[in-house]
Amino acid sequence: MEHRQEDVVLVSRRGSTATVTMNRPGVLNVLDDAMADGLVAAFAALAADDTVRVVILTGAGRSFMAGGDLARFHADLEGAPGTAAGLIDKFHRLMRIMKDMRALVIAAVHGPVAGGGVGLAFACDLVVAAEGTTFLSAYTKIGTSPDGGTTWSLTRLMGPRRALEFVLFNQPLPADKALEWGMVNRVVPKDDLTAAVEGFADRLVASATGATASVKRLIQSATQASFDEQLEREKASFVAAAGTADFREGISAFFEKRQPFFS
Repeated sequence: MEHRQEDVVLVSRRGSTATVTMNRPGVLNVLDDAMADGLVAAFAALAADDTVRVVILTGAGRSFMAGGDLARFHADLEGAPGTAAGLIDKFHRLMRIMKDMRALVIAAVHGPVAGGGVGLAFACDLVVAAEGTTFLSAYTKIGTSPDGGTTWSLTRLMGPRRALEFVLFNQPLPADKALEWGMVNRVVPKDDLTAAVEGFADRLVASATGATASVKRLIQSATQASFDEQLEREKASFVAAAGTADFREGISAFFEKRQPFFS
């Protein structure tokens, strides 16, 4: 059954915070072409909007996202390579937009998160999980390997040995263990998920926009750059910030013993 992009991906605004909701609750928000197109379109538009400082990504119904729509492959097993290539290209374009955009992306995750949903959640800058959330790789159960940056994110978050075990053994990882391993930022009661994520967003919106964007870039580069390269990047970022109105406000507020009011 074909779906319209505007039906399967919903976008709302609350000040400088945008919320993107994956809206296929009847099938646990599994990714099909319409949803992939809708997510790419939504994030591309938000990335181009300088008034957006934070994006919350969540899923309607019982799950954040339970992976790709396997029914697509079952309907045409011989054509599976082409189907996979087309869908993954869209999925990976989404990942690149999320990583490159200035706004910070917070995943609000709940329920069973599986397959590509794992890669999508951990590609976000921050992750808040509801109690009872589980993460499951599931790729090798259908005879394939991960996509969506999953191996990149898991290796950096878990370490290579845990990442290999997680992908190969397909044992659900509960939210409390993900918190213990530093994979999620908070685990909150299910009924508090929206309020907790919006609280995160409000704190980020009140921060200096340029500074938060610079921190996002620096943290992303830290695992790939040498120490000397990172030192130079940090210097360049600090010096650039020192010429901004936000920096002047921050310094003035410090000496005036008040809260800064960033633009």
